[in-house]
This record gives sequence, C-alpha cells and structure tokens, in this order.
Amino acid sequence: MRYLPHTQEDIKEMLEVIGVDTVDELFEAIPEACRNKEPLNLPKAMSEWELNAHMDALAATMAPSSEYRVFIGAGSYNHHIPSSVPYLLSRQEFATAYTPYQPEISQGTLQGIYEFQTLVTRLLGMDVATASHYDGATGLSEALLMAVRKTKKNKVAVSALCHPFHRDVIRTYMGPAGIEVVEVPYGKDGRTDLSALEVMDGIAAVAVQSPNFFGVVEDLQSFADVIHAKKGLMIGSFTEAISWGLLKDPGSQGVDIVAGDGQSLGIPKSFGGPGLGLLASTKAYMRQLPGRLVGTTTDLDGKRGFVLTLAAREQHIRREKATSNICSNNGLCAMNAAMYMASLGGSGFKRLAQINHNKAEYLKRKLVEAGVEIPFASPTFNEFVVKFPDGFDKTYDRLLSKMIVAGLPLGRFYPELEGHYLLCVTETLSKIDIDQLVKEVTA
Repeated sequence: MRYLPHTQEDIKEMLEVIGVDTVDELFEAIPEACRNKEPLNLPKAMSEWELNAHMDALAATMAPSSEYRVFIGAGSYNHHIPSSVPYLLSRQEFATAYTPYQPEISQGTLQGIYEFQTLVTRLLGMDVATASHYDGATGLSEALLMAVRKTKKNKVAVSALCHPFHRDVIRTYMGPAGIEVVEVPYGKDGRTDLSALEVMDGIAAVAVQSPNFFGVVEDLQSFADVIHAKKGLMIGSFTEAISWGLLKDPGSQGVDIVAGDGQSLGIPKSFGGPGLGLLASTKAYMRQLPGRLVGTTTDLDGKRGFVLTLAAREQHIRREKATSNICSNNGLCAMNAAMYMASLGGSGFKRLAQINHNKAEYLKRKLVEAGVEIPFASPTFNEFVVKFPDGFDKTYDRLLSKMIVAGLPLGRFYPELEGHYLLCVTETLSKIDIDQLVKEVTA
C-alpha cells in the first residue's frame, strides 16, 4: 500500500461499512479461472541509470524512420506538421482530456471541442460530429452498433477492403453482442463488389472504406442507394483524412454515418499511435452517437458561451442507458487535429490533397513505364497496389539495407495477393526519392 494514504485501520473501517472482512472478497464476482494466483513474472528491478542504459540498448535496435524513405501508408501516414501546431498544443491549458463538466470554468476547452466538431462536419459533409474516439477502428465499430440500435436488425455487412485491423476490432465488438458480421468481397477492379451486397438481406448497415485499403476510391453513392432500399444505414469509413480535401465528401454521397481515423490531421506517427477516431452523422442519428457534443448558447448577459449539450456515453449521467463504455474522449488529439485543419485552411487542405494525389500518380506512371504491373485500374488517392515479379522479397530486403521501405506486402492480409505490395506517397517524399525507388525496384 505504498502509494495509498489508507492505514490498516482505515481499510478495516471501510470494509466493515460495506459488510466484508477482506479486500479479496471484493473480487469474488470474478470467476476463479480468471484470477491470477501466481506472482507476476517481472524482471528484477533496475536503478534509474541501469534502466536508461537498457532503454538506450533497445532503441539502438530500432531504425529511425526519419533516416528512411518509407513508402508505406496503410492507415498511418507521414505528413508535414506546421510548427504552430505542436507549439500551441504544448500550452498547459490543453494538456488534459478531462471532461469539462463545469462550463463556467471550461470555456476554452469547450470552444476547442466545438471548433473541432465544426471543422470535422465541414470536412465530411455531416451535420454533427462527436469529440472524439480512440481511433478509426473503434469509431467504425461504434457506427455499426448505432445502426443495429436504430434498425433493430442483428446483422451488419463490412467491406473486405476496410482496413484489416478495423475489421478485427469490429469482430471483437460484435461477437459478444451476438451480432453477425458478413463480409462483402472485392472485385477485379479493386473496389467492393456492389452486386454481393444486392443479394444480402436483413442488413442493419454496410460499412465501406473510401479510399479503401488498396487506395482505391469507392462509389459510395451506389452502396448508399442499395442499402437504403433495404432499410439499412450507409456507413462510410476512411483512414486517410487528407483525401477529403480532393474527393467528394461522404455526406454528398448519401452516407448516414462516417467513421475514420484522423491521424493524418497533424498527429505524428509515433511508433503507430495515437490515432484519433472521427465519428459524424446526419441529425437523424444524433442521439445515437456514442460520445459528446458541445453546443453554443448565450448566457444571461447575452454573451456567447459553450456548453456540453449531449453526453450519450457517460455512464455517470446515462447509467444503464449509456450507448458506449468508452470513457476517454482523446481530447488532446482532437485539439491537435483542429489546430492542424485551422492552420491549413480550406484552400491549403485542398492543395495538400492534390499534392499527395499527384505524387502517387507520378510514381504509378513511372512504374508502369518500367514494366511493373498495376493490377487495379480504378482511380486511387495517395496509395495503390503493384505486383512485383517473383522473388521481389530479396529486392525488398536489399532496399531495406539502403534505407528504403518499398511498400507493404499484402499477402499477410490477402493471401490471394501474395507478391503484391501497397505503395504510398505523401508530400514528405520528394521526386528524387520516388525516382530512386523506381530505379531500385526495376534494376
């Protein structure tokens, strides 16, 4: 009890009040088979200096990404971050994600969340946005649960081209709830097969990612038309938020709920995290949103103020009616994204998206000219699939020794695509970097 200020007398008194003899009795509800009876297998404690040396040794085994030219996206993207963003984010006022229960002393935090929501709804073409979720995977899972609650149907359809990790999280969410998840396959064009959805019945919603995991832009409107005819909801998802600076937003394509990851919006990759779950919808589903919504009002003096309008997931407020058990709002990442979007502005966001698209198209064209096969002819954003000749794995390893990461091998996620690689280009890679990759992979 080194870190708790309770004496043995305090503990005894508290236990007597609740009618138990020992602290262990508080855990009797946990099944015996789920309890750990053995001491934790932890290494011997280290001094501060020993620990520093140990961490330095571990760090020495890692390859710093700043020294590499990395042509991988797949849900985590390298983008330049304006210096203003980390500077502003370092202000101590933003350093807590705690819920602003008292609006009279939380106006700054509430306004920051309000601005974030406003920017997200404009970007995605939606009416309302939550603030916010852990990552795109949890946001997408929550969107599907919204559809189940709204339609009273117990089956959801998910595109096979949604991020594989997102699909894993969806299955984790849906399995214990007894919700059936059916997968919509993809076609030869690298897009989700619309005809497969047309023959499915009893679907609460269909989730389609665009740009999908192959980087291909999906026709969301066509899926919306089909699922709406089946009295279900259309859920659009994404991993590359920058794409909406160039593509038609989901709201203009009949999408009811949008869920995706906002990591691209000024959040460093940092060993794969953190992400930022964006979740937005039309007004029709506002009260199903698991999260919180900040609104604007006027005080008794007629001055503008901000308030916590809805908090659908807060167990202390909604209790058994809470729609979700996510208790952290990832507020610092939401603030980060708001600062990033505000720094770029509408025209800057569009220009950045165009640069990303153009650089990826340049790489694609150069590879085609060099004789590399591009299996999917559909339009893409800043990443696309290539099929390299047999034995490319040796070339891949050779390039790693030259500090070039030549895409993500897809065989792990799609066994039928063994020998295929997912390549990504953002504004952080120069023409020299791209030309060198083409030269190396075709040597």
